[in-house]
Amino acid sequence: MVEKLSGRLSGVVDALPLRDGLRVLEVGCGPGAAAREVAWRVGTGGFVLGVDRSAKAVQLAITGSGELLAAGIIGFRQAAVEEFTLADGEAPYDLAFAVRVGALDGRHPELEVLAKERIAAALVPGGKLFIDGGNPLREIQL
Repeated sequence: MVEKLSGRLSGVVDALPLRDGLRVLEVGCGPGAAAREVAWRVGTGGFVLGVDRSAKAVQLAITGSGELLAAGIIGFRQAAVEEFTLADGEAPYDLAFAVRVGALDGRHPELEVLAKERIAAALVPGGKLFIDGGNPLREIQL
């Protein structure tokens, strides 16, 4: 079931360079609405991992994602981006995106450095990071 996204999130997801089979990392997934939409768009050959520092947000994301979780095309993990690491044996991601994430919006420069390092380590070589603040996204060089 595809849910109705807010105009802001819809614009973000539409702006991502998505295609079938991509592995996508969403930083600051909240209750998972954007992650679910991305999962539908990357299809059964793709995978989306949503991470959030809030245990409550991750639980809401899991609760709302039963069909996609069962299909194995979405997952969620509680983690602060500046501490995020791939699990043993976990394949890296093709792209990452973040919307309204304090560690990536310039308010916390020391966390931003760590966050970018952790995201870069979780991406394939040449992987891309997109954050809000453009029209509607901007690519961040890692």
